[in-house]
Amino acid sequence: MDARRYAPATERNREPILEVLLRVLPTQGNILEIASGTGEHSIFLAPRLAPRQWYPSEPESELRDSIIAWQSQYKSDNLHPPLNINAAEEYWGVEDKDININTIVNINMIHISPWQTCLGLMAGAKRILPLGGILYLYGPYKQDGKHTAPSNEAFDQSLQSRNPEWGVRNLEDVISVAKENSLVLQEIVKMPANNLSVVFKLEC
Repeated sequence: MDARRYAPATERNREPILEVLLRVLPTQGNILEIASGTGEHSIFLAPRLAPRQWYPSEPESELRDSIIAWQSQYKSDNLHPPLNINAAEEYWGVEDKDININTIVNINMIHISPWQTCLGLMAGAKRILPLGGILYLYGPYKQDGKHTAPSNEAFDQSLQSRNPEWGVRNLEDVISVAKENSLVLQEIVKMPANNLSVVFKLEC
């Protein structure tokens, strides 16, 4: 059986995401992707970001199987097997490994998870990133408490109908939690389909 899962949005957003990452990431080091999902972003981004090393992670076993299956089809020397990490937990499995992470990438997670997961992501970034380390987020956000497009509002309603703990977040709330964890906003980049790239740096 083919364990690969497919996320149609990946092909639409992977090039714009790569463009931002090439500009804001350190030129070398280890990248931890939190909530890698199907694994499609990792097989596209990792070889194009070499010599940086890419470590995907995913808490759901079926999605880790998908990541492994995609990796078997698209091999890259700098792409590593998926780690079992739940961002909401107070300890991440990568913390007991001899891997110095200087970048965390998180694509399309914060709105499809409870708010506690966002809190855990920020706390984890503070624990494992060095000074100057980068946290990169991608996804839809409200700004000043308002949706940026009717499609995002409809998407938000759909998410909350599936799980009341999900939903498009206020960007200001995310930035506030980041700041509480010493992550300082560097820039916000408008992306296709009313999404944003949000870049933070650990500064103290």
